[in-house]
Amino acid sequence: MAVALGRGGPYAAQGEGIMSRVVAVIACGFTLAACSTTMPSLDFMKSAPQSEMLAIDSEPPGAEAKTSLGQSCRTPCQLAVQPGSEFSVTLALSGYQLQTVSVRQEVQGAGAAPRFAPNPVHVTLQAVTPPKKPVAKKKKPVVAAARPAASRPVASATPTVAPAPAARAAPITPAPSGSAEAAPSATNYPWPSR
Repeated sequence: MAVALGRGGPYAAQGEGIMSRVVAVIACGFTLAACSTTMPSLDFMKSAPQSEMLAIDSEPPGAEAKTSLGQSCRTPCQLAVQPGSEFSVTLALSGYQLQTVSVRQEVQGAGAAPRFAPNPVHVTLQAVTPPKKPVAKKKKPVVAAARPAASRPVASATPTVAPAPAARAAPITPAPSGSAEAAPSATNYPWPSR
């Protein structure tokens, strides 16, 4: 029995199909190799990193929250922040001290998207205490009459008695019992009678 090896044979259709597949795979390989060297970068097709919402809250509310990236809002609020490096949030409210919180990215697990920490940012603002002013002591006015004068002699209610001369002392005689005149004093100083 003779088998015809021509176009109409049973193996002819099978051989042509394999050959066409091989040619197609080689052509695709060359096409991909050519595209990778001559095509511009396909970075424009990559999606930008998705922004994450950062919640900011303060006690008392109503503080001006400003990030080091330039975004701001009034608390309580949320800001859409692009993931990147570490940044800070500064909160300011009249009558309270400025407070700054650092926010960084943390990776939760392998393959997980990084998250901001802390999120939400919660700050309790400290009231500003005004500096105490020193209390001025009231100065008492100096009155000239109130000062004792050292150079002026002080008048005394008791009279000063001059010592008697060292001459002979007169004998003291007792006064007669019926006389109206008092006896002279020992200092011979006449005192008025009462």
